[in-house]
Amino acid sequence: MNTSPPPETPLEPSMWAPMRRPVFRALWIAQLAANMGTWMQTVGAQWLMGDLGGGAFEVALVQTATTLPVFALVLPAGALGDILDQRRLLLGGQLLMFLGAAALAGVTAADAATPLMLLTLTGVMAVGEAFCISSFQSIQPELVSHDEIHQAALLNSVNGNVARAAGPAVGGVLISLTGPAATFAVNALSFLGVLVVLYFWRRPPAHRPLGAEHVRGAILAGARYVRSAPQFSAVLGRSGLFIVFAGGLWALLPAVARGPLGMSAGGYGLLLGSVGLGAVAGAALLPAIRPRMSTNALVTAAMMLYAAMVAVIGVVTSPFAAALALLVSGLAWVTVLSALSASAQILLPAWARTRGLAYYQLVFMGGQALGGVGWGLVADWTGVRASFVIAGAGLFLATAAGMRRMTLPSRANDVTLSRHWPETEAMEWPGRDIGPVLVMVEWQVAREHAGAFIDAMRPVGKARRRTGATMWGLYEDMEDPTVFVETFTVSSEREHLRQHLERGTVEDQVQEALAKSFTSPGGGPTVRHLIWAYALDREDELPKAPPPAVGR
Repeated sequence: MNTSPPPETPLEPSMWAPMRRPVFRALWIAQLAANMGTWMQTVGAQWLMGDLGGGAFEVALVQTATTLPVFALVLPAGALGDILDQRRLLLGGQLLMFLGAAALAGVTAADAATPLMLLTLTGVMAVGEAFCISSFQSIQPELVSHDEIHQAALLNSVNGNVARAAGPAVGGVLISLTGPAATFAVNALSFLGVLVVLYFWRRPPAHRPLGAEHVRGAILAGARYVRSAPQFSAVLGRSGLFIVFAGGLWALLPAVARGPLGMSAGGYGLLLGSVGLGAVAGAALLPAIRPRMSTNALVTAAMMLYAAMVAVIGVVTSPFAAALALLVSGLAWVTVLSALSASAQILLPAWARTRGLAYYQLVFMGGQALGGVGWGLVADWTGVRASFVIAGAGLFLATAAGMRRMTLPSRANDVTLSRHWPETEAMEWPGRDIGPVLVMVEWQVAREHAGAFIDAMRPVGKARRRTGATMWGLYEDMEDPTVFVETFTVSSEREHLRQHLERGTVEDQVQEALAKSFTSPGGGPTVRHLIWAYALDREDELPKAPPPAVGR
Protein backbone atom coordinates (compact mmCIF):
# COMPACT_ATOMS: atom_id res chain seq x y z
CA MET A 1 0.00 0.00 0.00
CA ASN A 2 1.27 3.48 -0.86
CA THR A 3 1.89 5.29 2.42
CA SER A 4 3.61 8.34 0.95
CA PRO A 5 1.91 11.64 1.79
CA PRO A 6 -0.19 13.24 -0.94
CA PRO A 7 1.60 15.91 -2.94
CA GLU A 8 1.00 19.43 -1.72
CA THR A 9 -0.69 21.92 -3.99
CA PRO A 10 2.12 24.06 -5.40
CA LEU A 11 1.95 27.68 -4.39
CA GLU A 12 2.24 30.40 -6.96
CA PRO A 13 5.02 32.97 -6.67
CA SER A 14 4.54 35.59 -3.98
CA MET A 15 2.41 38.59 -4.78
CA TRP A 16 5.58 40.70 -4.59
CA ALA A 17 7.67 38.45 -6.85
CA PRO A 18 7.48 40.81 -9.88
CA MET A 19 8.96 43.56 -7.72
CA ARG A 20 12.31 41.77 -7.97
CA ARG A 21 12.39 42.83 -11.63
CA PRO A 22 14.04 46.29 -11.69
CA VAL A 23 12.17 47.69 -14.70
CA PHE A 24 8.78 46.41 -13.50
CA ARG A 25 9.42 47.80 -10.01
CA ALA A 26 10.49 51.22 -11.25
CA LEU A 27 7.60 51.43 -13.72
CA TRP A 28 5.07 50.30 -11.08
CA ILE A 29 6.17 53.02 -8.66
CA ALA A 30 6.17 55.64 -11.40
CA GLN A 31 2.71 54.56 -12.59
CA LEU A 32 1.35 54.76 -9.05
CA ALA A 33 2.39 58.41 -8.94
CA ALA A 34 0.94 59.00 -12.43
CA ASN A 35 -2.35 57.27 -11.54
CA MET A 36 -2.63 59.34 -8.38
CA GLY A 37 -2.02 62.48 -10.44
CA THR A 38 -4.68 61.45 -12.96
CA TRP A 39 -7.34 61.07 -10.27
CA MET A 40 -6.28 64.40 -8.73
CA GLN A 41 -6.57 65.91 -12.20
CA THR A 42 -10.15 64.63 -12.56
CA VAL A 43 -11.22 66.19 -9.26
CA GLY A 44 -9.45 69.46 -10.11
CA ALA A 45 -10.98 69.68 -13.58
CA GLN A 46 -14.50 69.11 -12.28
CA TRP A 47 -13.98 71.69 -9.54
CA LEU A 48 -12.52 74.24 -11.95
CA MET A 49 -15.44 73.80 -14.34
CA GLY A 50 -17.76 74.75 -11.49
CA ASP A 51 -15.60 77.78 -10.66
CA LEU A 52 -15.84 78.85 -14.31
CA GLY A 53 -19.63 78.91 -14.05
CA GLY A 54 -20.37 75.51 -15.52
CA GLY A 55 -23.49 73.68 -14.43
CA ALA A 56 -24.06 69.97 -13.97
CA PHE A 57 -23.97 69.33 -17.72
CA GLU A 58 -20.64 71.13 -18.20
CA VAL A 59 -19.14 69.28 -15.22
CA ALA A 60 -20.28 65.98 -16.74
CA LEU A 61 -18.53 66.97 -19.99
CA VAL A 62 -15.20 66.74 -18.14
CA GLN A 63 -15.74 63.00 -17.78
CA THR A 64 -16.70 62.82 -21.46
CA ALA A 65 -13.52 64.63 -22.47
CA THR A 66 -11.55 62.18 -20.33
CA THR A 67 -13.02 58.99 -21.79
CA LEU A 68 -14.30 59.71 -25.31
CA PRO A 69 -10.87 60.09 -27.00
CA VAL A 70 -9.69 56.87 -25.39
CA PHE A 71 -12.80 55.03 -26.54
CA ALA A 72 -12.45 56.40 -30.10
CA LEU A 73 -8.70 55.82 -30.49
CA VAL A 74 -7.94 52.68 -28.48
CA LEU A 75 -8.26 50.30 -31.46
CA PRO A 76 -5.99 52.19 -33.90
CA ALA A 77 -3.62 52.88 -30.99
CA GLY A 78 -3.52 49.15 -30.27
CA ALA A 79 -2.64 48.45 -33.89
CA LEU A 80 0.12 51.05 -33.76
CA GLY A 81 1.44 49.36 -30.63
CA ASP A 82 2.03 46.16 -32.61
CA ILE A 83 3.48 48.03 -35.59
CA LEU A 84 5.79 50.58 -33.96
CA ASP A 85 8.32 50.38 -31.15
CA GLN A 86 6.10 50.31 -28.06
CA ARG A 87 8.70 52.07 -25.94
CA ARG A 88 8.66 55.07 -28.28
CA LEU A 89 4.88 55.00 -28.53
CA LEU A 90 4.61 55.03 -24.73
CA LEU A 91 7.12 57.87 -24.51
CA GLY A 92 5.10 59.88 -27.02
CA GLY A 93 1.81 59.25 -25.22
CA GLN A 94 3.23 60.14 -21.80
CA LEU A 95 4.86 63.28 -23.19
CA LEU A 96 1.54 64.39 -24.66
CA MET A 97 -0.15 63.87 -21.29
CA PHE A 98 2.60 65.83 -19.54
CA LEU A 99 2.29 68.73 -21.98
CA GLY A 100 -1.51 68.81 -21.65
CA ALA A 101 -1.35 68.85 -17.84
CA ALA A 102 1.42 71.47 -17.80
CA ALA A 103 -0.50 73.72 -20.20
CA LEU A 104 -3.65 73.42 -18.10
CA ALA A 105 -1.67 74.28 -14.95
CA GLY A 106 -0.20 77.30 -16.68
CA VAL A 107 -3.45 78.77 -18.03
CA THR A 108 -5.22 78.12 -14.73
CA ALA A 109 -2.47 79.81 -12.72
CA ALA A 110 -2.65 82.77 -15.13
CA ASP A 111 -6.43 82.94 -14.60
CA ALA A 112 -6.89 82.49 -18.35
CA ALA A 113 -8.77 79.18 -18.35
CA THR A 114 -12.15 78.89 -20.10
CA PRO A 115 -14.55 75.93 -20.20
CA LEU A 116 -13.63 75.19 -23.82
CA MET A 117 -9.89 75.33 -23.04
CA LEU A 118 -10.36 73.07 -20.03
CA LEU A 119 -12.22 70.47 -22.10
CA THR A 120 -9.71 70.72 -24.97
CA LEU A 121 -6.63 70.20 -22.80
CA THR A 122 -8.37 67.40 -20.92
CA GLY A 123 -9.05 65.77 -24.28
CA VAL A 124 -5.37 66.17 -25.27
CA MET A 125 -4.36 64.20 -22.19
CA ALA A 126 -6.96 61.55 -23.01
CA VAL A 127 -5.44 61.15 -26.50
CA GLY A 128 -2.09 60.46 -24.85
CA GLU A 129 -3.72 57.91 -22.58
CA ALA A 130 -5.32 56.17 -25.58
CA PHE A 131 -1.87 55.52 -27.04
CA CYS A 132 -0.56 54.16 -23.73
CA ILE A 133 -3.33 52.12 -22.14
CA SER A 134 -3.04 48.94 -24.23
CA SER A 135 0.72 49.12 -24.69
CA PHE A 136 1.31 49.28 -20.93
CA GLN A 137 -0.59 46.00 -20.57
CA SER A 138 1.11 44.49 -23.58
CA ILE A 139 4.68 44.97 -22.30
CA GLN A 140 4.02 43.22 -18.97
CA PRO A 141 5.07 39.75 -20.26
CA GLU A 142 8.39 41.33 -21.27
CA LEU A 143 9.03 42.71 -17.78
CA VAL A 144 8.33 39.57 -15.70
CA SER A 145 8.59 35.81 -16.14
CA HIS A 146 5.67 33.78 -17.48
CA ASP A 147 4.94 32.41 -13.98
CA GLU A 148 4.67 35.93 -12.58
CA ILE A 149 2.14 37.37 -15.05
CA HIS A 150 -0.79 36.79 -12.67
CA GLN A 151 1.10 38.51 -9.85
CA ALA A 152 2.03 41.41 -12.14
CA ALA A 153 -1.65 41.81 -13.09
CA LEU A 154 -2.55 41.75 -9.38
CA LEU A 155 -0.04 44.43 -8.52
CA ASN A 156 -1.20 46.60 -11.42
CA SER A 157 -4.82 46.23 -10.24
CA VAL A 158 -3.76 47.22 -6.72
CA ASN A 159 -1.93 50.18 -8.22
CA GLY A 160 -5.06 51.44 -9.94
CA ASN A 161 -7.34 50.85 -6.95
CA VAL A 162 -5.05 52.55 -4.44
CA ALA A 163 -4.77 55.54 -6.79
CA ARG A 164 -8.55 55.56 -7.26
CA ALA A 165 -9.05 55.62 -3.49
CA ALA A 166 -6.30 58.06 -2.49
CA GLY A 167 -6.05 60.35 -5.52
CA PRO A 168 -9.42 62.13 -5.17
CA ALA A 169 -8.86 62.63 -1.43
CA VAL A 170 -5.40 64.14 -1.92
CA GLY A 171 -6.69 66.23 -4.82
CA GLY A 172 -9.55 67.57 -2.72
CA VAL A 173 -7.19 68.62 0.07
CA LEU A 174 -4.80 70.28 -2.39
CA ILE A 175 -7.64 72.19 -4.07
CA SER A 176 -8.91 73.46 -0.72
CA LEU A 177 -5.42 74.65 0.25
CA THR A 178 -4.02 76.08 -2.99
CA GLY A 179 -6.60 75.80 -5.80
CA PRO A 180 -6.92 73.69 -8.98
CA ALA A 181 -3.73 75.01 -10.63
CA ALA A 182 -1.52 73.24 -8.09
CA THR A 183 -3.43 70.00 -8.70
CA PHE A 184 -2.77 70.23 -12.43
CA ALA A 185 0.91 71.01 -11.80
CA VAL A 186 1.29 67.97 -9.55
CA ASN A 187 -0.36 65.83 -12.23
CA ALA A 188 2.11 67.12 -14.82
CA LEU A 189 5.05 66.29 -12.56
CA SER A 190 3.64 62.81 -11.94
CA PHE A 191 4.28 61.85 -15.57
CA LEU A 192 8.00 62.61 -15.34
CA GLY A 193 8.76 59.42 -13.43
CA VAL A 194 7.20 57.24 -16.13
CA LEU A 195 9.03 59.18 -18.84
CA VAL A 196 12.37 58.65 -17.10
CA VAL A 197 11.83 54.90 -16.63
CA LEU A 198 10.76 54.42 -20.23
CA TYR A 199 13.65 56.53 -21.53
CA PHE A 200 16.28 54.38 -19.79
CA TRP A 201 14.55 51.04 -20.52
CA ARG A 202 16.57 49.19 -23.12
CA ARG A 203 13.89 47.15 -24.86
CA PRO A 204 15.16 44.64 -27.44
CA PRO A 205 14.06 45.67 -30.94
CA ALA A 206 11.25 43.63 -32.48
CA HIS A 207 12.30 41.35 -35.36
CA ARG A 208 10.03 42.02 -38.33
CA PRO A 209 11.56 40.42 -41.44
CA LEU A 210 8.70 41.71 -43.62
CA GLY A 211 8.68 45.21 -42.18
CA ALA A 212 5.86 47.01 -40.40
CA GLU A 213 2.22 46.49 -41.33
CA HIS A 214 -0.03 49.28 -42.58
CA VAL A 215 -2.33 50.66 -39.89
CA ARG A 216 -5.56 49.72 -41.68
CA GLY A 217 -4.34 46.19 -42.38
CA ALA A 218 -3.17 45.83 -38.78
CA ILE A 219 -6.59 46.87 -37.45
CA LEU A 220 -8.34 44.37 -39.73
CA ALA A 221 -5.86 41.64 -38.75
CA GLY A 222 -6.61 42.34 -35.08
CA ALA A 223 -10.35 42.11 -35.69
CA ARG A 224 -9.92 38.76 -37.51
CA TYR A 225 -7.79 37.45 -34.68
CA VAL A 226 -10.33 38.35 -31.99
CA ARG A 227 -13.21 36.81 -33.99
CA SER A 228 -11.33 33.53 -34.43
CA ALA A 229 -9.85 33.15 -30.92
CA PRO A 230 -12.52 31.39 -28.79
CA GLN A 231 -10.55 31.53 -25.55
CA PHE A 232 -9.88 35.26 -25.86
CA SER A 233 -13.50 35.87 -26.90
CA ALA A 234 -14.58 34.18 -23.65
CA VAL A 235 -12.42 36.63 -21.69
CA LEU A 236 -14.01 39.57 -23.53
CA GLY A 237 -17.50 38.16 -22.95
CA ARG A 238 -17.02 37.66 -19.24
CA SER A 239 -15.40 41.09 -18.95
CA GLY A 240 -18.39 42.72 -20.62
CA LEU A 241 -20.91 40.89 -18.43
CA PHE A 242 -19.04 41.91 -15.31
CA ILE A 243 -18.34 45.55 -16.00
CA VAL A 244 -21.83 46.50 -17.22
CA PHE A 245 -23.32 45.46 -13.86
CA ALA A 246 -20.29 46.07 -11.63
CA GLY A 247 -19.94 49.62 -12.96
CA GLY A 248 -23.19 50.45 -11.19
CA LEU A 249 -21.31 50.52 -7.88
CA TRP A 250 -18.88 53.21 -9.05
CA ALA A 251 -21.62 55.23 -10.76
CA LEU A 252 -24.03 55.23 -7.80
CA LEU A 253 -21.73 55.15 -4.77
CA PRO A 254 -21.58 58.95 -4.46
CA ALA A 255 -25.38 59.11 -4.52
CA VAL A 256 -25.85 56.46 -1.82
CA ALA A 257 -23.15 58.08 0.34
CA ARG A 258 -24.74 61.55 0.18
CA GLY A 259 -28.32 60.30 0.34
CA PRO A 260 -29.32 57.18 2.30
CA LEU A 261 -26.05 56.97 4.26
CA GLY A 262 -25.94 60.72 4.98
CA MET A 263 -22.15 60.97 4.68
CA SER A 264 -19.95 63.98 4.00
CA ALA A 265 -17.27 64.24 1.32
CA GLY A 266 -14.74 62.96 3.86
CA GLY A 267 -16.93 59.97 4.61
CA TYR A 268 -17.21 59.23 0.89
CA GLY A 269 -13.41 59.26 0.72
CA LEU A 270 -13.33 56.67 3.51
CA LEU A 271 -15.70 54.47 1.52
CA LEU A 272 -13.35 54.63 -1.47
CA GLY A 273 -10.48 53.84 0.88
CA SER A 274 -12.30 50.68 1.97
CA VAL A 275 -12.37 49.50 -1.64
CA GLY A 276 -8.64 50.14 -1.98
CA LEU A 277 -7.89 48.32 1.27
CA GLY A 278 -9.94 45.34 0.09
CA ALA A 279 -8.03 45.30 -3.19
CA VAL A 280 -4.70 45.15 -1.33
CA ALA A 281 -6.01 42.33 0.89
CA GLY A 282 -7.23 40.43 -2.16
CA ALA A 283 -3.87 40.76 -3.87
CA ALA A 284 -2.16 39.33 -0.78
CA LEU A 285 -4.54 36.33 -0.60
CA LEU A 286 -4.82 35.39 -4.25
CA PRO A 287 -1.39 33.72 -4.73
CA ALA A 288 -2.43 31.10 -2.16
CA ILE A 289 -5.96 30.67 -3.57
CA ARG A 290 -5.27 30.53 -7.31
CA PRO A 291 -3.55 27.09 -7.41
CA ARG A 292 -6.58 25.53 -5.71
CA MET A 293 -9.18 26.84 -8.17
CA SER A 294 -9.48 27.03 -11.93
CA THR A 295 -9.61 30.49 -13.48
CA ASN A 296 -13.24 29.98 -14.43
CA ALA A 297 -14.24 28.96 -10.90
CA LEU A 298 -12.23 31.75 -9.30
CA VAL A 299 -13.71 34.49 -11.52
CA THR A 300 -17.23 33.07 -11.13
CA ALA A 301 -16.96 32.98 -7.31
CA ALA A 302 -15.52 36.51 -7.19
CA MET A 303 -18.22 37.88 -9.49
CA MET A 304 -20.97 36.35 -7.35
CA LEU A 305 -19.34 37.69 -4.18
CA TYR A 306 -19.18 41.15 -5.76
CA ALA A 307 -22.86 40.86 -6.76
CA ALA A 308 -23.83 40.02 -3.19
CA MET A 309 -21.90 42.99 -1.78
CA VAL A 310 -23.49 45.40 -4.26
CA ALA A 311 -26.93 44.26 -3.12
CA VAL A 312 -25.89 44.56 0.54
CA ILE A 313 -24.79 48.17 0.05
CA GLY A 314 -28.26 48.95 -1.26
CA VAL A 315 -29.90 47.46 1.85
CA VAL A 316 -27.76 48.52 4.82
CA THR A 317 -28.27 51.84 6.61
CA SER A 318 -25.03 51.87 8.59
CA PRO A 319 -21.95 53.53 7.04
CA PHE A 320 -19.80 50.99 8.89
CA ALA A 321 -21.68 48.08 7.32
CA ALA A 322 -21.39 49.72 3.90
CA ALA A 323 -17.63 50.15 4.43
CA LEU A 324 -17.30 46.44 5.30
CA ALA A 325 -19.26 45.49 2.17
CA LEU A 326 -17.02 47.74 0.10
CA LEU A 327 -13.95 46.12 1.65
CA VAL A 328 -15.15 42.73 0.41
CA SER A 329 -16.14 44.27 -2.93
CA GLY A 330 -12.57 45.55 -3.37
CA LEU A 331 -11.26 42.04 -2.79
CA ALA A 332 -13.69 40.60 -5.36
CA TRP A 333 -13.04 43.44 -7.83
CA VAL A 334 -9.28 42.94 -7.85
CA THR A 335 -9.73 39.17 -8.17
CA VAL A 336 -11.89 39.47 -11.27
CA LEU A 337 -9.87 42.19 -12.95
CA SER A 338 -6.46 40.65 -12.31
CA ALA A 339 -7.59 37.18 -13.47
CA LEU A 340 -9.18 38.52 -16.65
CA SER A 341 -6.25 40.84 -17.40
CA ALA A 342 -3.66 38.09 -16.89
CA SER A 343 -5.68 35.66 -19.03
CA ALA A 344 -5.90 38.22 -21.82
CA GLN A 345 -2.14 38.82 -21.76
CA ILE A 346 -1.28 35.11 -21.73
CA LEU A 347 -3.70 34.15 -24.51
CA LEU A 348 -2.43 36.67 -27.06
CA PRO A 349 0.67 36.08 -29.22
CA ALA A 350 3.27 38.83 -29.37
CA TRP A 351 2.30 39.98 -32.88
CA ALA A 352 -1.33 40.66 -31.89
CA ARG A 353 -1.01 41.35 -28.16
CA THR A 354 -1.44 45.12 -28.12
CA ARG A 355 -4.29 45.25 -30.63
CA GLY A 356 -6.04 42.37 -28.82
CA LEU A 357 -5.71 44.14 -25.48
CA ALA A 358 -7.19 47.22 -27.16
CA TYR A 359 -10.43 45.25 -27.58
CA TYR A 360 -10.19 44.27 -23.92
CA GLN A 361 -9.91 47.94 -22.95
CA LEU A 362 -12.72 48.84 -25.35
CA VAL A 363 -15.05 46.37 -23.64
CA PHE A 364 -14.19 47.71 -20.19
CA MET A 365 -14.46 51.37 -21.09
CA GLY A 366 -17.61 50.88 -23.14
CA GLY A 367 -19.16 48.80 -20.35
CA GLN A 368 -18.34 51.45 -17.76
CA ALA A 369 -19.71 54.25 -19.93
CA LEU A 370 -22.94 52.43 -20.77
CA GLY A 371 -23.28 51.08 -17.24
CA GLY A 372 -22.87 54.54 -15.71
CA VAL A 373 -25.62 56.03 -17.86
CA GLY A 374 -27.87 52.98 -17.54
CA TRP A 375 -27.64 52.67 -13.77
CA GLY A 376 -28.16 56.39 -13.39
CA LEU A 377 -31.46 56.05 -15.24
CA VAL A 378 -32.41 52.99 -13.17
CA ALA A 379 -31.71 54.96 -9.98
CA ASP A 380 -33.96 57.79 -11.21
CA TRP A 381 -36.79 55.35 -11.91
CA THR A 382 -36.52 53.04 -8.88
CA GLY A 383 -34.45 54.90 -6.29
CA VAL A 384 -30.80 54.55 -5.32
CA ARG A 385 -31.25 51.64 -2.91
CA ALA A 386 -33.35 49.60 -5.32
CA SER A 387 -30.88 50.18 -8.14
CA PHE A 388 -28.09 48.60 -6.06
CA VAL A 389 -30.22 45.53 -5.41
CA ILE A 390 -31.15 45.29 -9.10
CA ALA A 391 -27.49 45.62 -10.14
CA GLY A 392 -26.46 42.89 -7.70
CA ALA A 393 -29.21 40.54 -8.84
CA GLY A 394 -28.44 41.22 -12.50
CA LEU A 395 -24.74 40.50 -12.02
CA PHE A 396 -25.54 37.27 -10.18
CA LEU A 397 -27.79 36.04 -13.02
CA ALA A 398 -25.33 37.16 -15.71
CA THR A 399 -22.51 35.33 -13.92
CA ALA A 400 -24.53 32.13 -13.70
CA ALA A 401 -25.30 32.31 -17.43
CA GLY A 402 -21.77 33.21 -18.46
CA MET A 403 -19.93 30.57 -16.45
CA ARG A 404 -21.11 27.87 -18.87
CA ARG A 405 -21.47 29.75 -22.13
CA MET A 406 -18.21 31.71 -21.77
CA THR A 407 -15.92 29.30 -19.98
CA LEU A 408 -12.54 30.77 -19.17
CA PRO A 409 -9.63 28.49 -20.08
CA SER A 410 -7.88 26.62 -17.28
CA ARG A 411 -4.81 26.25 -19.49
CA ALA A 412 -3.62 28.88 -21.90
CA ASN A 413 -2.57 27.83 -25.37
CA ASP A 414 1.13 28.07 -26.21
CA VAL A 415 1.29 31.23 -28.32
CA THR A 416 5.07 31.16 -28.75
CA LEU A 417 6.12 31.90 -32.33
CA SER A 418 6.51 28.76 -34.47
CA ARG A 419 7.62 28.83 -38.09
CA HIS A 420 6.32 25.35 -38.84
CA TRP A 421 5.10 26.04 -42.36
CA PRO A 422 7.63 25.11 -45.04
CA GLU A 423 9.10 27.91 -47.08
CA THR A 424 7.51 28.36 -50.49
CA GLU A 425 9.37 29.28 -53.65
CA ALA A 426 6.18 30.42 -55.35
CA MET A 427 6.25 33.85 -53.72
CA GLU A 428 8.78 36.62 -54.16
CA TRP A 429 10.70 37.96 -51.18
CA PRO A 430 9.68 40.01 -49.24
CA GLY A 431 6.24 39.51 -50.75
CA ARG A 432 4.31 41.84 -52.99
CA ASP A 433 1.30 43.86 -51.88
CA ILE A 434 -0.81 42.24 -54.59
CA GLY A 435 -3.48 39.63 -54.33
CA PRO A 436 -5.65 38.08 -53.19
CA VAL A 437 -3.76 34.79 -52.83
CA LEU A 438 -5.65 31.51 -52.84
CA VAL A 439 -3.98 28.64 -50.96
CA MET A 440 -5.15 25.08 -51.71
CA VAL A 441 -4.06 22.24 -49.45
CA GLU A 442 -4.87 18.68 -50.53
CA TRP A 443 -5.15 16.03 -47.81
CA GLN A 444 -5.45 12.25 -48.39
CA VAL A 445 -7.58 10.68 -45.65
CA ALA A 446 -8.83 7.11 -45.27
CA ARG A 447 -12.63 6.78 -45.12
CA GLU A 448 -12.63 5.47 -41.54
CA HIS A 449 -10.75 8.58 -40.36
CA ALA A 450 -12.79 11.15 -42.26
CA GLY A 451 -15.00 12.23 -39.34
CA ALA A 452 -12.08 12.67 -36.96
CA PHE A 453 -10.14 14.58 -39.62
CA ILE A 454 -13.03 16.99 -40.27
CA ASP A 455 -13.35 17.69 -36.53
CA ALA A 456 -9.60 18.22 -36.21
CA MET A 457 -9.63 20.72 -39.07
CA ARG A 458 -12.07 23.10 -37.33
CA PRO A 459 -9.39 24.59 -35.03
CA VAL A 460 -6.98 24.58 -37.98
CA GLY A 461 -9.45 26.77 -39.87
CA LYS A 462 -9.65 29.17 -36.93
CA ALA A 463 -5.85 29.32 -36.85
CA ARG A 464 -5.78 30.21 -40.56
CA ARG A 465 -8.27 33.03 -39.92
CA ARG A 466 -6.41 34.27 -36.84
CA THR A 467 -3.18 34.57 -38.78
CA GLY A 468 -4.62 36.34 -41.83
CA ALA A 469 -7.08 34.27 -43.88
CA THR A 470 -10.17 36.19 -44.96
CA MET A 471 -12.07 33.09 -46.14
CA TRP A 472 -11.56 29.42 -45.28
CA GLY A 473 -13.25 26.17 -46.29
CA LEU A 474 -12.79 22.41 -46.32
CA TYR A 475 -14.15 20.37 -49.24
CA GLU A 476 -14.50 16.65 -49.91
CA ASP A 477 -13.86 15.37 -53.42
CA MET A 478 -17.18 14.06 -54.79
CA GLU A 479 -15.42 11.57 -57.07
CA ASP A 480 -12.79 10.41 -54.58
CA PRO A 481 -14.04 10.67 -50.95
CA THR A 482 -10.53 10.06 -49.61
CA VAL A 483 -9.40 13.44 -50.92
CA PHE A 484 -10.07 16.62 -48.95
CA VAL A 485 -9.15 20.07 -50.22
CA GLU A 486 -8.65 22.92 -47.77
CA THR A 487 -8.82 26.40 -49.27
CA PHE A 488 -8.23 29.80 -47.78
CA THR A 489 -7.81 33.28 -49.16
CA VAL A 490 -5.30 35.88 -47.97
CA SER A 491 -5.49 39.51 -49.02
CA SER A 492 -1.96 39.72 -50.46
CA GLU A 493 1.24 37.81 -51.07
CA ARG A 494 3.00 39.67 -48.27
CA GLU A 495 0.17 38.94 -45.84
CA HIS A 496 0.54 35.23 -46.61
CA LEU A 497 4.27 35.45 -45.96
CA ARG A 498 3.42 36.94 -42.57
CA GLN A 499 1.50 33.72 -41.87
CA HIS A 500 4.66 31.76 -42.64
CA LEU A 501 7.15 33.90 -40.74
CA GLU A 502 5.50 36.09 -38.09
CA ARG A 503 2.16 34.74 -36.89
CA GLY A 504 2.18 30.97 -36.47
CA THR A 505 2.23 29.63 -32.90
CA VAL A 506 3.14 26.36 -31.21
CA GLU A 507 -0.57 25.73 -30.57
CA ASP A 508 -1.30 26.14 -34.29
CA GLN A 509 1.44 23.61 -35.02
CA VAL A 510 -0.07 21.16 -32.52
CA GLN A 511 -3.54 21.47 -34.08
CA GLU A 512 -2.17 20.99 -37.59
CA ALA A 513 -0.15 17.96 -36.48
CA LEU A 514 -3.31 16.42 -34.99
CA ALA A 515 -5.16 16.83 -38.30
CA LYS A 516 -2.19 15.39 -40.18
CA SER A 517 -2.19 12.31 -37.92
CA PHE A 518 -5.47 11.20 -39.54
CA THR A 519 -4.09 11.32 -43.09
CA SER A 520 -3.03 8.25 -45.01
CA PRO A 521 0.70 7.42 -45.12
CA GLY A 522 2.25 9.62 -47.76
CA GLY A 523 -1.09 11.41 -48.12
CA GLY A 524 0.15 14.95 -48.01
CA PRO A 525 -0.57 17.61 -47.53
CA THR A 526 0.14 18.99 -51.00
CA VAL A 527 0.05 22.79 -51.15
CA ARG A 528 -0.63 25.08 -54.12
CA HIS A 529 -0.50 28.87 -54.14
CA LEU A 530 -2.60 30.81 -56.66
CA ILE A 531 -2.70 34.55 -57.15
CA TRP A 532 -5.51 36.50 -58.76
CA ALA A 533 -4.56 36.62 -62.42
CA TYR A 534 -5.45 40.27 -62.95
CA ALA A 535 -3.10 41.30 -60.13
CA LEU A 536 -0.02 40.40 -62.22
CA ASP A 537 1.56 42.84 -64.64
CA ARG A 538 2.01 41.48 -68.20
CA GLU A 539 3.08 43.12 -71.41
CA ASP A 540 -0.15 42.01 -73.09
CA GLU A 541 -2.19 42.90 -70.02
CA LEU A 542 -5.92 43.18 -70.55
CA PRO A 543 -7.94 45.82 -68.72
CA LYS A 544 -8.04 44.80 -65.07
CA ALA A 545 -11.30 43.60 -63.62
CA PRO A 546 -12.21 44.56 -60.08
CA PRO A 547 -10.75 42.17 -57.46
CA PRO A 548 -13.04 39.47 -56.12
CA ALA A 549 -14.74 40.16 -52.82
CA VAL A 550 -13.05 38.61 -49.84
CA GLY A 551 -14.81 38.20 -46.53
CA ARG A 552 -13.44 39.74 -43.38
